[in-house]
Amino acid sequence: MLFRPKFRPSCRFPPPLPGPKPSISSAAAEAADDFLIDSSTSQNPLREIITLAKQGRARLFLPSNRTRVDRKSRGTTKDGNFMGREVASTRFEDARLARLETCHALAQEGRLEEMKRVLRQMLHGEGSGSAPSLCELLQNNFRDWNSCSIVWDMLANVYARLEMIHDALYVLSKMDSLNMQASIFTYDSLMYNLRHTDMVWDIYKEIRARRVSHSEYTYDILIDSLCKQSRLQDAISFFQEMQGQKEIKPCVITLNTLMSGLCNAGLVELAKSIFSQMLKYGLHLDRYSYNTLIHGLCVAGSVEEALKLSEDMEKDGILLDVVTYNILINGYRLLGLISEVWKLIKMMILQGLKPDLVTYTILITGHCEKGDVEEGLRVRREVIARGIQLNIVAYSVLLSALFKKGQIGEVHQLLDEIGAIGLHMDLVAYSILIHGYCKLGEIERALQVCQMMCSKQVMPNSFTHGAILSSLCKKGMLVEARWYLDNLATNSQMVDIILYNIVIDGYAKIGDVDGALELYEHILKLGLSPSIVTYNTLIFAFCKIRKLTVAEHFLRQIELNGFNPTVATYTTLMDAFVGAGNTDLMLRMFDEMIEKAVMPNVITYSVVMKGLCKQGRLQKAVAILNDMHIAGICADQITYNTLIQGFCEVRNIEMAFRMHDEMLQHNLMPTPVTYNLLINILCLKGKVDYAEQLLNTLLDQGVGLRKFAYTTVVKAQCAKGMPDKAIMLFDRIIRSGFEVSIKDFSAAINRLCKRNFVNEATIFLKMMLYVGIYPDEELCSVICSAFIKKNELQSLFALQALIVKSGILAWDIQ
Repeated sequence: MLFRPKFRPSCRFPPPLPGPKPSISSAAAEAADDFLIDSSTSQNPLREIITLAKQGRARLFLPSNRTRVDRKSRGTTKDGNFMGREVASTRFEDARLARLETCHALAQEGRLEEMKRVLRQMLHGEGSGSAPSLCELLQNNFRDWNSCSIVWDMLANVYARLEMIHDALYVLSKMDSLNMQASIFTYDSLMYNLRHTDMVWDIYKEIRARRVSHSEYTYDILIDSLCKQSRLQDAISFFQEMQGQKEIKPCVITLNTLMSGLCNAGLVELAKSIFSQMLKYGLHLDRYSYNTLIHGLCVAGSVEEALKLSEDMEKDGILLDVVTYNILINGYRLLGLISEVWKLIKMMILQGLKPDLVTYTILITGHCEKGDVEEGLRVRREVIARGIQLNIVAYSVLLSALFKKGQIGEVHQLLDEIGAIGLHMDLVAYSILIHGYCKLGEIERALQVCQMMCSKQVMPNSFTHGAILSSLCKKGMLVEARWYLDNLATNSQMVDIILYNIVIDGYAKIGDVDGALELYEHILKLGLSPSIVTYNTLIFAFCKIRKLTVAEHFLRQIELNGFNPTVATYTTLMDAFVGAGNTDLMLRMFDEMIEKAVMPNVITYSVVMKGLCKQGRLQKAVAILNDMHIAGICADQITYNTLIQGFCEVRNIEMAFRMHDEMLQHNLMPTPVTYNLLINILCLKGKVDYAEQLLNTLLDQGVGLRKFAYTTVVKAQCAKGMPDKAIMLFDRIIRSGFEVSIKDFSAAINRLCKRNFVNEATIFLKMMLYVGIYPDEELCSVICSAFIKKNELQSLFALQALIVKSGILAWDIQ
C-alpha cells in the first residue's frame, strides 16, 4: 500500500515575516466562542486557545475597522427576519477570522497538528472552491503575523490532503505572489493526489526550480506516479537517475514502490532484479518487500518460487502473516489448484493465524471458477457458522456461478440472505444480476433490477445497459432495443458509441440494413464519432445481403475518417467475395491488407483457402497453409477441414487423409465435421468397408460422432447391398440416443427397394413404426411398388394390413 505523506511539527517551514505582534481582541474571542464545534471534546484546540485568550494568556486579533455585532443587538428586523443578511454575513466572517486567528496562535506555539485539525474542520465546512475567499481574509488581516507563512502553507497542505486540488493550487499561487515558499511536505501531499496525472511533473519541476529539498517520500510518489500511468520505462530511468546522484541513498520505500509497479505490470523478472539490488545495498527488507514480490510471482504462475521466497522471508526473521498466506492461496487459485490450498490453511492455523474474510472469499472464488458452486456454497455456510459475515464480493461470485448453472431458485435464496443481513448491493453485484437474467432470457427481471439499482442511487454504467440491449437484440426485439436506447438519451444518461454499436449489430444480424443505416446516420447527427466497430458492423450487414459494392464503399469510408481497417474488416469482405464466387476480388483484398501491414489471422487464411479450394487450386491452398506456419500462425480445425473438404470434393482421398494426419501431428483434435468428410469420401469412392472400419475404430476410441457419420455408412451399405449391416448399424443409431427422422428411414428404404431388398426394407419400416414415426404416402408407395415388382402379393397384403393397423389408410393398388 502506498504511503500517505505524514507532516511533522519539525518540518522545514520558511522563516516568518518580521513585524509587530498585534494586540489581543476580546471581541474576536467572544465571536469565535459562538461558533465552536465539538465543544464537548476536551482536546479542542479552538476552545483551548479562546479560553487562554480570555485569561490573557494568548494573543487573538480582529482588525479594528471591522463592525462588531454585539449579542444584545440581535433581534427581528423590519422585514420580519430574525437577523438581517448583513448581520448574518458579518457574524459568519467573524467566525472564519476567529478560526484563522486560532491557527496563527497555534502556529506560534508550534502546535502544528492541532492547527491542522482546526483547518481540516474548517475546510470540511467551507468545501471546494473556498480558497479565494480564505486567501483574501489571510492577506487582508494576518500579513504581519510571524506565523503567517506557516498558516498559508498548512492551508495548502490540508486542501491537498482533502483532495481539493484546485484550491490547493490557488493557495500556492497566492503564496508565490506574496514571496512565500511552500514546504516539501505540502508539495508531497499535492503530488500524491495528482499521481494519476501528468501534473505531478509540473509540481516536481517547481520543487527543483525552487531548490526545495526533497523528503524521503518525494521520489517514491514520483515513481509510483509513473507506474500508475503505465510509464514503467520512465520509472526505471528515473530510478537509475536517482542512483547516479550521490546525495540520494536508495531506501526500502522507493524500491518497494518500483517493485510493486513492475509486478502489477507483469514484469516479474525486473521486479526480482530490484529485490536483488535491495539485498546488494544491504537494506533491511520489510514484510511489504517480500509480499510484493510473492504476489508478483503468484500472479505470474510461479507459485513454487513464491513458496521458496516465503521460506526466505521466515529465515530473515519475518513471520508470515495472514496477508502472505492469502497471496499464496490466491496463487494456487489462479493455477486452478484450489484443492491444494487446504495445506496452506493448516499451516496458518498451526502458526496461530486464523483464516479471514479474504481467505474464504478466495476459496469461494476458486471453487466457483472450477464450476463447483456447491462447494462454494458449503464454504459460505462454514464461514457463517464461524460468525464471519461475507461481503458483497463473495456473494457476487456466488451469484455469478449460480447464474452460469441456471440455478435461479438458489440465486433468489442468496438475494434474500443478502437483504436479511442488510448488505448493500454495489454496481458489480447489480450488473451480475442483470447479465445473468439477460443470458437466461429473463429481460423483464433484468429491467426490474435496473430500476431497483437506480432507486438505490447506484447508477448503471455502459456495461450494464449493454447487457440489456444485447439480450433484446439476441431475441430479435429490435423495436424494444431502439426504444431503450432512445430512452437513455432522452433521460440525459450517458450513451456512448458502444451501446449504439450493439443495436446496429442487432439490425445487421437480422438483415435489417435500413435500420442499421438509419441509426448510423442518427449517430452522426448527434455528433458522436463512429468507431471501427461501427464500420465493421455495417460492412457485415451489407455483405450479409450480398451488396458487396456498398460494403466496399464503407471500407473506403473507414480510411477517409482516419481509421485503419482491421483484420476483421478485410476478412468479412473477403469471405463475402468467396461466397459470391469472386475469388479474384478476394485475393486482391488479401494483397491489399498485406500491403497495409494488416496481419492476417487464422480466420483470414481459412477464407483464402476456401476460395482457392472452390476454384480447384488445391496446391495453392496448401502453399497458403505453409505460409501460415512460416508466419507463426497456428492453423486450427476449421483450416484443415477446409482443405480436407476441398480434396474430398475432387475425390482425392490420399490428400484428404494426409491433411488429417497433419492435424494430429500439430496436436489438433479432429472434429466431427472432419470425420464426416472422411467417411463420406470413402463411401462415395465405394470403399464402404474402410468407412465402416473407420467408424468402428472411432467409436471404440470414444470419439463423439454426429448422426451424419452413421447415416452416411448406412446409406452406402444399403446401396452396396449390405442390408444386414445397415440394419444393425441403424439399430445402433437408435440405441445411441440420436433423434432419427423420416428422412433417415426413407434414405435407407429407397436404396434397399432399388436393390430389391424389399423384406429388409420392411424391417426398416417396422423400426420406423416402433420409434413412433409414420411413413408418408410416397414411402408406402415405394415399398408397395417393390413388392408388386417382385410379384410378392402375399407380402404386399401383409404390409397393407400393417399400414392400416398403424392408422395409415391403404390405397388402391390396382
